[in-house]
Amino acid sequence: MIQRSVIPEILDHLPADDPEAMRSRRDLRRINFLMGNERWVCRTVEKFHTVARKGIVEIGAGDGHLCDKLARIFPQAAVSAYDLAPRPERLAERVVWHRGDLFTMPPPADGGVLVANLFLHHFERGPLELLGRWADGFDAMVFSEPDRARLPHVLGGLMHPWINRVTKHDMHVSITAGFTGGEIARFLGLDPVRWQVRESSTWKGARRVVCWRA
Repeated sequence: MIQRSVIPEILDHLPADDPEAMRSRRDLRRINFLMGNERWVCRTVEKFHTVARKGIVEIGAGDGHLCDKLARIFPQAAVSAYDLAPRPERLAERVVWHRGDLFTMPPPADGGVLVANLFLHHFERGPLELLGRWADGFDAMVFSEPDRARLPHVLGGLMHPWINRVTKHDMHVSITAGFTGGEIARFLGLDPVRWQVRESSTWKGARRVVCWRA
């Protein structure tokens, strides 16, 4: 098993308008498409359509592509997004964008569904336990993160000719900071008495976790 290691990713420290950062975000959209992450998140949230009406919150929203898509799929739901980056220019007007450090912000009191796509792996176990406190305000959670295994490294290497240096570096850093079975729920400190958890992984390198109230 690959030992989990969390080290800084280059993209996280580049200005939003840096040409390499902009190219890397385009690379990430292609990688997300190939992995099917956003499609899976949207399909899964649809299974919780009743809960979703109470609101959908994405943490680590990045370029806003996923929360924008969720806002279109669920026109009756309030959609909020949290990220350090400024609000994306083309984001749907009705998406409420919270810019700042997630750890200094109070979680929504009654948020419905909490979503994260390729975000949780940025943090060590201590900060993840703090993020786990956000769970109290939600009835369901949907997470798609890197699967910490050797095959994703191999598949990532095959993409090197088509991605820039930032994406090459960050891709493998992300995989090594990813998760194996049971780690996400355990690191978030989810109480198994209060939460039911379904987890799976794909050959494309995604580890997917769905949590709902027991």
